[in-house]
Order: sequence, then structure tokens, then C-alpha cells
Amino acid sequence: MIHSVLLLVAEAAAEEAKGGLFDIDATLPFMAVQFLILVALLNALFYKPLGKVLDDRDNLIRTSQAEAKERLMKAEALAKQYEQELAETRRQAQAVIASAQAEAQKIASSKVAEAQREAQVQREQAQQELDQQKADAMQSLEQQVDALSQQILQKILSGVSLG
Repeated sequence: MIHSVLLLVAEAAAEEAKGGLFDIDATLPFMAVQFLILVALLNALFYKPLGKVLDDRDNLIRTSQAEAKERLMKAEALAKQYEQELAETRRQAQAVIASAQAEAQKIASSKVAEAQREAQVQREQAQQELDQQKADAMQSLEQQVDALSQQILQKILSGVSLG
């Protein structure tokens, strides 16, 4: 680039000597030097910091993505662990429910058996009471039959002795 600037300066000097349309003096090389200084300043003050900012942002994005992937993997692992624990807890709960139902069935069966025994005992007691009342009634009837038989016999005997 410096060569082309020097070449332009040399051409301008040659044309100046000719006295053409343009008078080229020391302004062209001065402008070229200003342009090169501007390019160097822009590179130092603008492009390098901007490139650094872009590189930093790129690194930040990459690290954020890596961290996000790591967190996602941890979250998936935790979710899987929680699902396994939930399944185990459900199995345990169903086992507890089944055991409680079996226990309740045992209790209900024993209560039914006890109620049947009590009903049997009451039935036997009622049968005994009925048998006792029947025997009492039979004895009372026998006494009444005996008394009536005695009365009938006395009437028959008193009627035979009168006649």
C-alpha cells in the first residue's frame, strides 16, 4: 500500500511538472498519510476492541450453552430419580393398602365369626328357655289335668253314690 502511495506521489510530481488539469502538490501524500493514520487508529480504537467484545460475547454464549446443557442433564437425571422414587413410593403405598385390606378382612371375618358364635349361644339359650317354658307349661297342664280329673272323678263318684 505504501508503494502505491509513493507511486501516486511520484505521478503527481511528474504531472505537476507538466502543468496539467490538476495541481498536485504535497496534499496528496499528506492525505495518504492521514488515511493510513486513520486506518491505524480505527484498527486500534475500534476494530480490535469490537473484535474483543465479539470474541468475549461468543465465549460467554459458548460457556452459557455448556452450562445450560450441564444443567439440563442434571435436571433430567433428577427427574428420572424422582420418577423412580415416585414409582417406589407408589409400590410401597399399594403394599400398605393391600396389607391394610387384608388386616381389615381378617378383622371383619373374626367379627362375623364372633357374631355367629354369639347368635348361636343366644339361639341355644332361647331354645333352653323355650324347652323350660314348655316343660313348665306341660307340668302346669298335667297338674290342671290331674285336678280336673280329680273333680270329674269326684263328680262321677258323688253322682254314683247319690243314685
